[in-house]
Amino acid sequence: MRQTTLSVALEVKPESYDHLSSLLDALRDKRSPDPSGGVGPFADFLTRVPALHFLSLSVFPGFDYDPLFVIEANFDGEKGPFWSQLEAAIGEDLRVMLRCCKQPLTRDGELFEAITAADSRAPIAPYLEARTLTPSVYHHGNRGMTRDRILAEAALFKATRVELAGPAGTSPNPYRRMTPGDIHARLRAALLPGFGWLGEKAPARIPLAENVGDWARLTGFILALVFALSLPGLILIFEIPWPRYLILMGVVFAGFAVALKRIGVALPGTATPTRFSFLTLFFKQLLPLALFLLVYLLLVGAIGTPVTMLLTGRGGESAWRDTLEWLAWGLVSLPVTVAGIVFWLRVLERSDSSQDAPPVDDRMLRAMARREDWIPQNHMGSIVLIKPGILRAVLIRVGHLGLGLLLRIIARNGYLGSMRTIHFAHWARVNNGSRLMFFSNFDQTWESYLDDFIEKAHAGLTLAWSSGVGFPPTRFLVKDGASHGSQFKQWARHSMTVSRFWYSAYKNLTADQIERNYRIALGLRKTTLTDKEAALWIEDL
Repeated sequence: MRQTTLSVALEVKPESYDHLSSLLDALRDKRSPDPSGGVGPFADFLTRVPALHFLSLSVFPGFDYDPLFVIEANFDGEKGPFWSQLEAAIGEDLRVMLRCCKQPLTRDGELFEAITAADSRAPIAPYLEARTLTPSVYHHGNRGMTRDRILAEAALFKATRVELAGPAGTSPNPYRRMTPGDIHARLRAALLPGFGWLGEKAPARIPLAENVGDWARLTGFILALVFALSLPGLILIFEIPWPRYLILMGVVFAGFAVALKRIGVALPGTATPTRFSFLTLFFKQLLPLALFLLVYLLLVGAIGTPVTMLLTGRGGESAWRDTLEWLAWGLVSLPVTVAGIVFWLRVLERSDSSQDAPPVDDRMLRAMARREDWIPQNHMGSIVLIKPGILRAVLIRVGHLGLGLLLRIIARNGYLGSMRTIHFAHWARVNNGSRLMFFSNFDQTWESYLDDFIEKAHAGLTLAWSSGVGFPPTRFLVKDGASHGSQFKQWARHSMTVSRFWYSAYKNLTADQIERNYRIALGLRKTTLTDKEAALWIEDL
């Protein structure tokens, strides 16, 4: 079943900020005395919203804008049924909170007025669905694992611990004298009566159609990006004879290269040690790049040939040849276009201002600290202003789209590279694209979580966040930036707010433990294992 990540961001009346915050605190206290939840009157979340993994309700104070009320949810299935289930669970509480928000000036205003009127019983789910934001980038840690499956395999893991420990007071434990294959057979036989689903084939975490769709979308994105970057050459070749075209491309590229060599170095005090090199990456990927450009010519040529035939009246063979030739001339201009964009970006980066010591509200910092580290999981929400300018507006959209599509390919087994701490995370643009919002549900402390990012995924983090106002100095969109550990963490803390209401359906499970439970269950679904297979499987027990 597909996992869904979404958020709803609603502007709050400034005079209602404190009241809305108190409503969220009251809802949390009503649910459970434990900030992590899971018991108490609002255990309805476990039954009436059966697909929910994580949910947060936050209110961001107003500095540059009016306050913002954000509902963030991660669940299984489509958003329509989810909003209806959520309304059934806490609909009237949400209605009172919505009355603290500003009425939209768009066509949603009438719907808002209907649901917030005195004594209104109008359903709020349609309004929340209409106001739902699509993430610009999202990551699902334990991808393809439904909430029910996570809970079922967690229960199975606990049962294995009981079975392997044996009855109290008995000795010796029979499992200690068995081979790995015999341990698997006996453990499976003991657990099968209580977990009948072990006799069924495991559902595919990523179905074939979804897998093909991921690759198709990434491929389509790259093809479209290459075509767009080739457009200057595709236009110029119509007007300039090819010898002059080649000379022009060579001269312009050389000019950009010389300028980039001069301004590409880090400004004093902003460089961070790195072994990453664009030139090294280029030469390592030279053969795959050449193969991709060949595929690009063939695929885009096949798409463009019918268009050429329609516009020029040429035959199929002639149109195919002319289309390929035209696309090839466009590829000649590709390095020039990229060099020009990089030069423009680097000029902007050198003029960017960063916040060395952004102010942090001590009272809010204490409130955040009180709600952190109660369980193995934590939650954070952040909003930052986006730097102005057309290039930044394009880069944040294209960069986030590409990063999101790439994550769907490389992060499929519960981990993001070597990081094993993220359950769900996403970015989204709010306030007409002028601010960038980030939410994450993660394991361990906030400090260790960001340290993990800084050490292992700083390039991706810099790409996703470098368009934020005050972000640490960046080079070429992915270098430096988040690698300034202390400065980045202060900047991130400044942008955060208190997670006043946060719910986790499996509060004691880390992302790593969920994957461990999955591997154990996968082995127990099999009727037999060879000793070699069992020896590898038994390492997770």
